[in-house]
Amino acid sequence: MILGITLLVFLVLQAAPGDQASSALGEGASEEAKQQYRQENGLNDPLVVQYFAFLAKLLQFDLGVTTPPAKSVASMIGSAFPLTLQLTFLGVIIAVVLSLVFGILGALYRDKWPDQLVRVFSIAAIATPSFWLGILLIQWFALGSSPLFPSGGIATPESGFGGWLNSMALPALALGIPVSASLIRVVRTSMVEELDRDYVRTAIGNGVPYREVVSRNVLRNALVTPVTVLGLRVGYLLGGAVVIEMIFALPGMGQLILNGITNLDVNLVQGVVLTISVTFVLVNIVVDLLYLLINPRIRTV
Repeated sequence: MILGITLLVFLVLQAAPGDQASSALGEGASEEAKQQYRQENGLNDPLVVQYFAFLAKLLQFDLGVTTPPAKSVASMIGSAFPLTLQLTFLGVIIAVVLSLVFGILGALYRDKWPDQLVRVFSIAAIATPSFWLGILLIQWFALGSSPLFPSGGIATPESGFGGWLNSMALPALALGIPVSASLIRVVRTSMVEELDRDYVRTAIGNGVPYREVVSRNVLRNALVTPVTVLGLRVGYLLGGAVVIEMIFALPGMGQLILNGITNLDVNLVQGVVLTISVTFVLVNIVVDLLYLLINPRIRTV
């Protein structure tokens, strides 16, 4: 899958409009200088040769350099990617907490008024784009005479954990709430299916407390499907984090990819997209391993 990602990213960026030589040297550069740049960087080689040269560099963790002023793409990603991971991690926590609380509540009180409220919230959250929610959160909590949170930027290291969390709260909410909506529906459906199984009625009939049956058996069995959906949603979270970072002026991967697209910096765009894509693949591998912890019966399959 990772090999397919590298091929897809390479071909898409090769087909993008514009000239790398002109972007690197400027529109005023002579045709001879542009031709020399293409020759030195292998841009005149066949696509197959360019792709394998690209792979050879990737195996050495060499993502190239940016267009002048030349900077290492790997070092730039190394500085920006941790912030994107932090934002994605907080978004995952918010999505998981909301989905578990509201999903379990809706299943335990199905077709009653708490369940109806959960359905209204999930439908409203699904219909809310994260970038629009981010703008609303800024208007509600970051503007006015007594703002509760900053409207953008990241706290300095001197601010400590509290300052960091304060600056990341609104972006994480804008990222996590829309994702939680689909997870709420999945958790509720999985819980309802498990509550209707025979082993639940048998356990309750044998005197096992209902709360214990739900916490020890039903919830654990019902989490397999939501965990699968969460693994797939991580891709949305990573992609959404790029957009949210632009709204809240966070110096993460969003700023890098915007600069790369604006300047037609193929190396920078390739590096950012590949980093996010490979992270998504690795997260789904971790999700597959989590199945063994959630449901030990899978180990015997």
